[in-house]
Amino acid sequence: MSTFLLEIVTPDHVAYSGEVESLTVRGVEGDMGILPGHIPMVTPLQVAPLIVRTGKKTSQIAVNGGFVEIRKDKVVVLAESAEVAEEIDLQRAEAAKERAERRLAVSSKQDEIDFRRAEISLKKAMNRINVYSHKK
Repeated sequence: MSTFLLEIVTPDHVAYSGEVESLTVRGVEGDMGILPGHIPMVTPLQVAPLIVRTGKKTSQIAVNGGFVEIRKDKVVVLAESAEVAEEIDLQRAEAAKERAERRLAVSSKQDEIDFRRAEISLKKAMNRINVYSHKK
């Protein structure tokens, strides 16, 4: 089966670099599957796991926003942060989830900035917990 090069880059490090058979990302329009030979494009990413398939192995990577650039033979994900399941500290992610839920409970819609920050924090924590729970 044909493959393409996938690179996931954050401001701190290269989180992933290797040949893959397919990639599923969640863009602003919804989930998008990427196979070798996909048309070139750039789209923003939502806070959601990337699903990477190589051979019979499927893995998830927690990505917190950014962009995906699809080229003829290469896909580059520029992410604010990216963590493979093995790198995720589950206790830290659960604590962040609890903090965000508490902030949402006490925030009023009138304080839109704090409410939105808490909402984003909750999405990021849930994304990390979801990826951790799917590790094999």
